[in-house]
Amino acid sequence: MSLIRSLGTAQAEIQEALDDLLDPFEGAVGEAMRYAATGGKRLRGYLALETAALFGVPRPRALRAAASIECVHAYSLIHDDLPCMDDDDTRRGRPTVHRAWDEATAVLAGDALQTAAFEILADPATHPDPSVRIGLVATLARDAGASGMVLGQAQDIAAESADAPLTLEAITSLQRLKTGRLLEWPCRAGPSLARRPPGTLLAYAGALGLAFQIADDLLDVEGDARATGKAVGKDAAAGKATFVSLLGAPAARARADALVAEAERALLPYADKAHNLQAVARYVVTRDR
Repeated sequence: MSLIRSLGTAQAEIQEALDDLLDPFEGAVGEAMRYAATGGKRLRGYLALETAALFGVPRPRALRAAASIECVHAYSLIHDDLPCMDDDDTRRGRPTVHRAWDEATAVLAGDALQTAAFEILADPATHPDPSVRIGLVATLARDAGASGMVLGQAQDIAAESADAPLTLEAITSLQRLKTGRLLEWPCRAGPSLARRPPGTLLAYAGALGLAFQIADDLLDVEGDARATGKAVGKDAAAGKATFVSLLGAPAARARADALVAEAERALLPYADKAHNLQAVARYVVTRDR
């Protein structure tokens, strides 16, 4: 099965799971939660499904892990788009949540999506062993919180008002937190559902996360807003240091390609079973959104 077909199937499955899991939430906040959790690449959820498949995890359990990471991702995008953060008007080709509703509803919908993720993981339907469930909750809290994604976002905001632009080393460290941690967690969750260690999957996720961010930086310079579904050129307009601004587009692209090769090498222990994960590594640097 080609990656596009496999990813399309997974996107539909994850959306169906999210529709069921988020349906009970009422009012404007519930509507905004479902709105924010609709669409997108579902890359993080796909990683959860594919890494779980390496270890024979039942699909319904893997889908719950996929839905939980997509809830956290959706929450992070809602908050990232707020006027106090990046102040974006469009996301996934539609008005951002605070534009479609208002800022208060956006904050609350993001908060509720974050807590919904932990509610999903804590349910026995995710895994009958409570130690597995609490492990998933604990690692997601760490990777999404003040020592993970949130820390990376805070560093990114602080850099905008710093006297000097970030160095390449600092940007790499920042992006390993801000972008990389939410790509790392599903690569940990898949084997965790099988009570197995992540092994080289974390090395795969680390290389994938940096390649993904470099591709994002390139899209901000070279992309089309109609394809990306969000504004482009914002980093340069803000004078923000990125992989592209520091390395130049050709060198940044070469760095991304090297990271893809690194990610593929990390999958060698899984042989042909990891062919979709190998294809994902190539996809992240060739996408147009």
